[in-house]
Amino acid sequence: MTAKTLRISARVFLHFGKRNANRVVHYGRPALERNPPVRHYYETAKPAQDSSVSVRTVDLRSDTVTKPGTAMRQAMAIAEVGDDVFGEDPTVNELQRRAADIFGMEAALFVPSGTMSNLIAVMVHCRERGDEIIVGDLSHLHMYEQGGSAQLAGVHSTMVTNLPDGTFDLGQLEAKIRHGYPDAHFPRSRLVCVENTHNIQGGRVLPLSFLQELRSVAERYNLAVHMDGARVMNAAVALGVSPSVILRHCDTVSVCLSKGLGAPVGTMLGGPQDFIQRALRARKALGGGLRQSGILAAAGLVALTGMVDRLEEDHRHAKIFAQALLDCDPPLYHVDMASVETNIVRFYLRDPLLTPGEFCERLATVAEGEARALGRGTRVLMFPHVGGSVRAVWHLGVTEEDTRSAILKLRFVAQQRAKERHAAAEA
Repeated sequence: MTAKTLRISARVFLHFGKRNANRVVHYGRPALERNPPVRHYYETAKPAQDSSVSVRTVDLRSDTVTKPGTAMRQAMAIAEVGDDVFGEDPTVNELQRRAADIFGMEAALFVPSGTMSNLIAVMVHCRERGDEIIVGDLSHLHMYEQGGSAQLAGVHSTMVTNLPDGTFDLGQLEAKIRHGYPDAHFPRSRLVCVENTHNIQGGRVLPLSFLQELRSVAERYNLAVHMDGARVMNAAVALGVSPSVILRHCDTVSVCLSKGLGAPVGTMLGGPQDFIQRALRARKALGGGLRQSGILAAAGLVALTGMVDRLEEDHRHAKIFAQALLDCDPPLYHVDMASVETNIVRFYLRDPLLTPGEFCERLATVAEGEARALGRGTRVLMFPHVGGSVRAVWHLGVTEEDTRSAILKLRFVAQQRAKERHAAAEA
C-alpha cells in the first residue's frame, strides 16, 4: 500500500468520525446519553504523517494496543508446552491454577478472547434455547459482542438501564425477572451480567455494596451472576482490595489478559469446577480449543503475577491528564473528575462547533508551527466515543512523559481553536 493510499484511507475514516460523532448539546452535558451512537473507533485509521518531521506518538485509543515487554517475550520463548486440548500443556494448567487462586474460585479456563469468554459463560449458565439474560443497556456484552448470545447461543437478552457509575437500579432488575416459567409464552430468566470496570461509563468501579445487594437479589430468584471483568484488575487496584474480594459476589467472571496487563492475547474464565468442565466443551465448539498454547499462557502468567500492581500508574496518569483538561486555558474541555476512577478518561468539548471526530483529527496531526511552539510535533491518538464524548485510555505503553506531551498537545489545540474563533468573530 502506498503512502498516498494511506493518506486517502485516513481522510475517509476521519470524515466518517466527523460526520457521525454526536456534538455536545450544551456546555459539559452529553447529547442523548441513553441512546449512544454506534461506536466507530475500530474503523479509525491513523493519519499519515510526514516522516521527515520528528514526531512523538501517544496512543490513547485503548489499552488493547499494549505490546509484550522483554520479560514476557522471554517467558513465551522458553515456555514448556503440550497439547492443551488433551489437557497436557503444563504452562496452561499452571496459568489456570494461578488464575483460580487469584479469583478465589474453584477453577479457571484459558480462552482466546473476552468475547468468547462471555459467550461461553452465557452458554453454560443458560442451558436451554429461549433462556434469558439480564444485562446493562450500555454494557460491552450487549453493545459490542455482535449479539452473540442470541446469534450463537439462542439466548434472549433484556436490558436494565446503566447508571453513570456503571450500576443499575435493583428495583428495575427485579421488575425484569420473568416469573411465568414454564408458561410457553415467556423466556426463563437465568443470568444477570455486570461489567467491572464499566467501559462506556468511563472505567467506573462497581461499588462492593452494589455487588453484595445484587447477589442477594439474584439468590432470591435463583439467578446466577456473571461479571464481565475485562478490567476487574483495575477495579481491584482502585479499591485497594484483592480481586477475590470483588468476585466473591459473582458466580463466574471473565478477566482479560491483553488490556492493561499487557499480554498479546487471552482471557481467563473463572467459576465453579462443574461450570468450567462445561465451559471446556463450549470452548471447543466455538473453535477455542488450542494446542500448544503454553506459549500464550506464559504471557498470561507474567500478566497476572507481575503486571497488576503497575496499573496504579495508569490510574495516576489518567487523573493528572483529566485535571489538566479542567485547568486548560483557554477552556475547551469538560470532565467530571469524580468519574475518573481508573485508566479511562471521558471528556466533552465546550465548543459546539468542534465535533469529537474533527477534534481527534487535529490531535492526530502535527499542525503548522506546532514543533516550533512545543519543541517537537506530537500526535495524540484518541477516539470519538458515545454521547458526543472523547475517550482516552492509559496503559503500560504510555509513560509520564507521554502524558505530559499529550497535555501540551491538547493545550495547543485549545489555543489554536481559540485563535480561529477570534479570527472568525473579527471577520
